[in-house]
Amino acid sequence: MSLKPAVSNSDHAQGNLKADLIIVEYGDYQCPYCGEAYPVLKELMSQFGNQIKFVFRNFPLNEIHQYARPAAIAAEAANLQGKFWEMHDAIYENQEYLNENFLMKLAEKLKLNIPQFEKDLESLELADKVDSDFESGVISGVNGTPSFFVNGKKFDGGAEDLFQLLTENAG
Repeated sequence: MSLKPAVSNSDHAQGNLKADLIIVEYGDYQCPYCGEAYPVLKELMSQFGNQIKFVFRNFPLNEIHQYARPAAIAAEAANLQGKFWEMHDAIYENQEYLNENFLMKLAEKLKLNIPQFEKDLESLELADKVDSDFESGVISGVNGTPSFFVNGKKFDGGAEDLFQLLTENAG
C-alpha cells in the first residue's frame, strides 16, 4: 500500500525537512503500542534526525480509546501556537494520565494561551484536520497504530524495525 495523499506542508514534520528519507507515523495518543514506539522514535531522531523527515498523522481509534481524539485535537490546537511537537511529546511521555483535564494541565505547562487553546479545542477546522488524517490513513491501508510509511510505502514493522533499517543503512 502506498501513502495517500503524499506528505505536504499541511503535515507536522520534524528533523531534516529536506531529507530524502521520509517516515510517516499514523498514531493514536492513547495507544499503548504508540506509547512504546515513542521513545524508540525519539532515539531514532536523535541519532538520524539530520537524515530523516519525520511526519506524524492522527489516527485516533475512538472506539477503544476515549481520549485519543481529544488528545489529537489538543495537539492540533497547540500547533496553532507553534507547540505541536511539544504537546505531542508531552502526551506520549505522560500517556497513563491522559484525560481532558490532563490535556489542560499540559497546555498550561507548555505556557499556551489558555483562552485561545480552549477556543481552538472547539474548532471544527481542527476536528476536520484530525478526521482527514484518519481518512488518509484508511485510504493508505492503515489498520492499526502505530503504522509507518517509508518514502510513501507501507512499512511492515514497528519502530524497532525502523531503527534497524537505519542502523544497517548507516553502517
